[in-house]
Amino acid sequence: MNRSQLLNELAELNDWSRREADQFLTSLTDLITATVSKGDDVAISGFAKFRRIDRPARMARNPATGEQVRVAAKRVARITPLKAFKDSVLSGKKAPAKKAPARKTAAKKAPAKKTAAKKAPAKKKATKRR
Repeated sequence: MNRSQLLNELAELNDWSRREADQFLTSLTDLITATVSKGDDVAISGFAKFRRIDRPARMARNPATGEQVRVAAKRVARITPLKAFKDSVLSGKKAPAKKAPARKTAAKKAPAKKTAAKKAPAKKKATKRR
């Protein structure tokens, strides 16, 4: 599937025009590219993780001659498919859409009811001095 076919499918699935699908796809790729180029990872759960890797300079060996060769430092992009994507590809079936599990919240206890009425502050009795 090329970009044109992807845009057609995206537009059809979401009831968008082709132009809206193109704007969405372009903005998504621009956002991912900008974020990864800054050095931050982007993980789309169930799909892939995008990461920038900075490799230091090192010494390597030319396999043909056995000679030591210096390899310069470089920066590479790594895209790692995540489990749901890999399972879907290997099985040949569409991955089931998973719903987020409902969060269990602790039952809040109602505040204890006060049975006794609030007492008025006690007045000091005036004592007679003799």
